[in-house]
Amino acid sequence: MTTRILPAVGDPDAARAIATLLSQLPAAEPAAPVPDSTSLLDTLARMASESIDELPEVVLVHERIGPAPALELIREVALRFPAVGVILVSSDAGPGLFSAAMDSGARGLIGLPLSYEELAARVQAAAQWSVGVRRHLGRSPEALTGPGGRVVTVTGAKGGVGATFTAVQFALAAAASGRRTALVDLDLQAGDVGSYLDVQFRRSIADLAGIQDISPRVLQDAVYDDRTGLALLLAPADGERGEEVDDRAARHVIAALRGRYELVVIDCGTQMTGANAAAVEMADVAVLVTTPDVVAVRAAKRMVRMWERLQVRKAEDTALVVNRWSKHTEIQPALIEKITKTRATRTPVPAAFKELQAVVDAGRVQDLDNRSTVKQALWTLAGELGLLSTPEDPAQPPGGALAVRAAGPVARLRRGREG
Repeated sequence: MTTRILPAVGDPDAARAIATLLSQLPAAEPAAPVPDSTSLLDTLARMASESIDELPEVVLVHERIGPAPALELIREVALRFPAVGVILVSSDAGPGLFSAAMDSGARGLIGLPLSYEELAARVQAAAQWSVGVRRHLGRSPEALTGPGGRVVTVTGAKGGVGATFTAVQFALAAAASGRRTALVDLDLQAGDVGSYLDVQFRRSIADLAGIQDISPRVLQDAVYDDRTGLALLLAPADGERGEEVDDRAARHVIAALRGRYELVVIDCGTQMTGANAAAVEMADVAVLVTTPDVVAVRAAKRMVRMWERLQVRKAEDTALVVNRWSKHTEIQPALIEKITKTRATRTPVPAAFKELQAVVDAGRVQDLDNRSTVKQALWTLAGELGLLSTPEDPAQPPGGALAVRAAGPVARLRRGREG
C-alpha cells in the first residue's frame, strides 16, 4: 500500500530534513511541505472537494508551524478530516505533550532530532489507522470531511461600512433557504447583532471562553434560538469581557458551531484581534466589506495587507463586497479589486439607505421589505457565495424573486451600523 504523506513545516531547514527522510520510507509518497497552517487547511479542503480519495493518509505537523499553534491545528484537522492520521513532530517528546497531542486528535508524536526508525514506525501506524477508519466509514464523503458545514466571516474595512447588516442578511437568507444557520457576533467590544434583531440575552460567547470541551448542551445554553430561525451567539453586553475570548477560545467555539450547524456566519468587526483573526483563518468563505470611497478603500487595503503579513488570509482568497454602490460613483468595484488584489463579487450593493432606515432604527432588520433593492442584492450575493441551499432544494427565500446562484468558497466579513 502506498502511503501519501503531507508535511506541514514552517522552517525551511526542518522541511528539507523531513522531506529527505520521508523520501527514504518504503512505499511512501510524500508531498511537498506546506509552510503554514492556513496552507495546510486549504490544501486538505481542496483535496476533499475533488475527491475524498485524494486526501493523504498521514499529515505531519511540525511544532513551529504557524500562525495557528500546532495543537490547535491538529485539533482542526482532526475535526474537519477525521480519517487523516495526524502526527506531531516536536523537540518535546515528554508525557505531558504526548497526552495533550492525543487529546487534540493526533495519532502519534515524533521527537526531534528525527530518527528514521521512529518516523517509519509512527507513519506506518498512522497510515494503518487511517485506512481502517476509511474502510469502516465506507469512504462516505459526509463521514470523511468532518462535522458540520461552512464558516463565513464578514469583516468591515472600517467602521460604518455596513458589515453587520450584511452578515445579518446573509444569515437570514441562508436560514430562509432551509439551511440550519448560526450567526455569531465576534465584534467583542461593540457588537450590534442583538440590536439589529431586537434581541437581548443573558448569555454570550464570553461564557464559552475557557471551556475546553464544548458539549452540545453547553453550546445550546449559550445560543439564543431566534424566531427568525437563526441561532444567535451574541457578543458580551459588557465590552471588557471581550478580552476573555482569545484566539484559542474562538477556535474551540467555531469548531463546536461547525459541528452543529450547516452554516456559521461570523460578524468579525473592524478591529483585528486574536479571536477574529482565528475566525478569518478558519473560514471557508472570508468576506471584506467596503464602500466606494477613498478612506474605506485605503482601510480595506490595510486590512488585507495585515492579514497577509500575519498569514491569516491571502488577498486573492478574500471576497470583496462593495456596499453603497452607484453607477455614478467614481471608484468602481473593478478599481477596488485592483487596488486591494482581492476578488470582487459580481453583485454590488446599491446605495439606498432610505429603504433601510425604518427597520434599522426599530432594530428589526429581519422585517426589511422583500422589494428592497439592498435586500435583493445581499440575498443574491448570499447565493453567489454559495451560502444558500442548492438550486435543487425546494426551499426559496421569501418573496421568491431573488436569484439563487450557487458558487464555490470565496472569503470573509464584518460589522457596520448601516446597510
